[in-house]
Amino acid sequence: MSEQKKIAVLGGGSWATAIVKMLSENKDTIGWYMRNEQAIEHIKENDHNPNYLQSADVYARQLDLSSDINYTIDNYDVLIFAIPSAFLTSELKKLTTSIENKIIFSAIKGIVPETGLIIGEHFNKEYNIPLKNIGVITGPCHAEEVAMERLSYLTIACQDEEKAIYISNALKSWYIKTKISDDIIGTEYAAMLKNIYAVAAGIAHGLGYGDNFQAVLMSNAIREMKRFIKKVHKMKRNINNSAYLGDLLVTGYSIFSRNRQFGNMVGKGYTVKSAQMEMSMIAEGFYATKSAFKMKEENEAKTPIIDTVYNILYNHKNPKKEFKKLTDNLD
Repeated sequence: MSEQKKIAVLGGGSWATAIVKMLSENKDTIGWYMRNEQAIEHIKENDHNPNYLQSADVYARQLDLSSDINYTIDNYDVLIFAIPSAFLTSELKKLTTSIENKIIFSAIKGIVPETGLIIGEHFNKEYNIPLKNIGVITGPCHAEEVAMERLSYLTIACQDEEKAIYISNALKSWYIKTKISDDIIGTEYAAMLKNIYAVAAGIAHGLGYGDNFQAVLMSNAIREMKRFIKKVHKMKRNINNSAYLGDLLVTGYSIFSRNRQFGNMVGKGYTVKSAQMEMSMIAEGFYATKSAFKMKEENEAKTPIIDTVYNILYNHKNPKKEFKKLTDNLD
């Protein structure tokens, strides 16, 4: 993209806050839509989000904050969505303006529950956004470490290399390294699947399985991911790259992983509902599990880990018994 495009972030959570912080290293003005007006006023006065990543400085002088999604969309060219997938449909229902001519980048690691589609496919099929105008921002990268300015890596995927480079340059800094990819579908599926495997890792930890088993679980998970993605979108890719394996590992092992935390609670005996109620953030892996299980049946993929998590979360099977059966299917 030869001309400068104005970038806005949509979402008020930790990942949205981290993206705003990254953009602020390179952009004088960043649009930021969030529905919480009290949070907006707090940011204007105190230069940090009161609800998420309070240690991250986000300077109000650089921000065009609004609780009106239509204002933000009307005034910005590139829209980075960081709204949890469970709430994306309800937020988009507020639209009275068109997004057909916008460039959309998804920082959402999940499936839209109402359509069962990954975010890029959802925008393409439901809102007529051309695939060349859709991109994905993926890890391995936890928002909490961005707030602490710890060295982190991002992969920016888009069919249009020029757009991928533009967003890559907008996000990178001395503590953020970026690379680009043309595997928009594969990286987005990987970002969705790794949350399911992190739930599995959390359940295993909650049940008392140790590091030796976790290593086997993650080893099997990356191979399962490869089989799944190959079924839904066959192209040449290296599954060991950071966007796939790296993102899986950090989500499966990190203390910041909300999906691992959710799984850990389930493994320790919480009901799914009580675990969700206790967590202050959305565990995308819960919603992704249902959609992934349906897709794997349609594509006849072998996915013993996804099957196990699905049986525990949706069929209310006993986690201890289900993991005992899973251990016999891993190698």
